[in-house]
This record gives sequence, structure tokens and C-alpha cells, in this order.
Amino acid sequence: MDIKVGDYVTRTSHNHDMIFKVIGIEEDICYLKGANVRLYADSDIEDLVKTDFKMSDDKDVVERVKDSTSLDRDDYFYLPGKILHIDGDREYLDRCLKYYNNINLMAMGICEDENIVPKKIREYLEEYNPNILVITGHDAYYKKKGGIHDINSYKNSINFVKAVKEARRFEKSHEKLIIIAGACQSDYEELIRAGANFASSPKRINIHALDPAIIASRMSLSDINKDIDLKDIISSTKYGKEGIGGIITKGTMYMGYPR
Repeated sequence: MDIKVGDYVTRTSHNHDMIFKVIGIEEDICYLKGANVRLYADSDIEDLVKTDFKMSDDKDVVERVKDSTSLDRDDYFYLPGKILHIDGDREYLDRCLKYYNNINLMAMGICEDENIVPKKIREYLEEYNPNILVITGHDAYYKKKGGIHDINSYKNSINFVKAVKEARRFEKSHEKLIIIAGACQSDYEELIRAGANFASSPKRINIHALDPAIIASRMSLSDINKDIDLKDIISSTKYGKEGIGGIITKGTMYMGYPR
């Protein structure tokens, strides 16, 4: 079968469990990126089967978030928290920015390699002054390198941890700056210890491309004077508590009167 860069494929050896985009080919090896899941992989070209796939506009996710936020628009006006989303993957970032736009949230996006983010995070925070910071991209846990509590066993967890620590040096309060950090299989415990409000991945599983953005949007639309419903917010992501965990804090949205 003629497979080329840009095609969407599944893997026969994995029972076609996931759709990938072909991002590179060297001889008989194809380099793949998850269409919906933040995952890189490679595969023998003979193991791949082309599939029809169109990038969704994520209407179901948008409607689910809107339904979860009941706002009285007759008398009051609302000022949701401002989001800065830093992502190591341009396609995933653009998809998240489109999602924010569809639910009318103010969000700035920066595409930056995961290893560069710790060096530039303070600069970005000073420039954009967000209420909510998302730091994501790609990660992976390599079992052969060590246990799940060894930060050196991960592709990018160390970079995410460094970025979170630097952001916390800039703003120590977990309520003045909400931090959402991590990607597929990231070192959840170390990210929480570093100062993240939410992090992936408690069970070291892959997460959906939109999961960090879903958490950010729910925090943006949560009342600044009330503690969040932590279980409800986490359950609104694709993989729930296995993919993302966090701490109880207050939201970032102000309410005003009269409209």
C-alpha cells in the first residue's frame, strides 16, 4: 500500500486501536503522531493500514463544557480567567486554540520546544500575565530506564517540572496562577510537588490532545470565590482520573452586576 507523509493510519499489530498521522518515513519505517492522543510512535510500513480521518471541530467537547457552566446572563456579566497555553506541538496547540475560541475564552498560544520552556517561562508570564498557565506537549515513560518515580525515566517530564518550578518562583500562590502541566504518561507526582494545580498522568496513560485545554477552560469559567468541584472537572476529560489529577482550589472567573 502506498503510504506517504500526511496519511492517517492504524497499526495491525495493535488491533487498529489508535489513529496516527504519518509525519516522516525513512526506508521502511514510518514515524507517527497520534491524531487525538499526545503520542509519538514508529512502525514498520507493512504494519500500517490507511484509514479515513477528518480532524473534528470538537463540537461535543465544546457543548459538554458549555452545559457544565450554568450562567445567569439576564442580570450579571462574567470575566473568565485569561489562559496562556504553551505547547510543544503546533497542531495540538492550534486545535486547543480553536477550542478556546469556540467557547469564547481569551487564550494566548505559544508553540515552544519542551526543553526551551523552562528558560523562557518567566518572560512569557511577565508579558501575558495569565490567570491560567498550560504547559504541555509530548512525553513518554520508558520502563527500561527505571521506575515510575525516577524522573529520568521520562522523555520530557523533567522539562515540565523545571517549567512549573520556575512559574512558581514567579507566582507562589496556587490560586493567583493556576498551572496545568504534563502530557502523555508524565510524572504526575513530581509535577504536583513542583507546584502544578493539575497534572498528568496518575496512571501513566496517554491523554487526549484537548484534555489540558478542557481543564483550563473549566477553571477559567469557575467562580473565583468558590472551591471547584475537583472530581467533576477531572471527569470532564477524556480519560478522567487515570489521565489527569489535581488539587482543590478556587476558580478564576469574576461575576459583575449589572449586565
